[in-house]
Amino acid sequence: MSEGPKKSKYSATRRQLLKSKLLVKATSMLVAESEQRKCERESALKERAPPLNLSGLSVQELQEICKDLHRKIEITDEARYDLEVKVDKNGKEIQSLMQKISEMKGSMTRTKLKRVKKSADAMLDALTESKISSKADFKANLKTVKKEEEKKEEVADWRKNVEAMSGMEGRKKLFDAGQ
Repeated sequence: MSEGPKKSKYSATRRQLLKSKLLVKATSMLVAESEQRKCERESALKERAPPLNLSGLSVQELQEICKDLHRKIEITDEARYDLEVKVDKNGKEIQSLMQKISEMKGSMTRTKLKRVKKSADAMLDALTESKISSKADFKANLKTVKKEEEKKEEVADWRKNVEAMSGMEGRKKLFDAGQ
């Protein structure tokens, strides 16, 4: 029924022509979108920050304009700070949720256990033994290690040893010890 690879409905030249038309259309749409963004940006700037007319104003009026601009700057800085905090909070929340998801995925994968054949006696022993008795039994079977006391040499007074070794008596003792 299937006789090898299927032939496409369009020829290679037709596909190439369609591809090139799609690319031309996409580039024109990208250019139009960027122009639209640029116009929106300019209109937003004109709306939020109208051009200042500073010619012929007194010092008092200039100071009022500066104070007004300063208030606007403070408001936008507060809004920017609030948005930054909100973004950071959301980022941390997303990260914690991703960590929880990864932990849940990790805990869900369980290794398959091998089947072990048990005799009826072994199964009965496993059922009848309580956990407490097995723990006590385990502790009882542990080996105890006794520490050996180190032999300490009695340290004699070195002055007595020097007096004994001095003179002919000391040399005689060394000679006797050598033999």
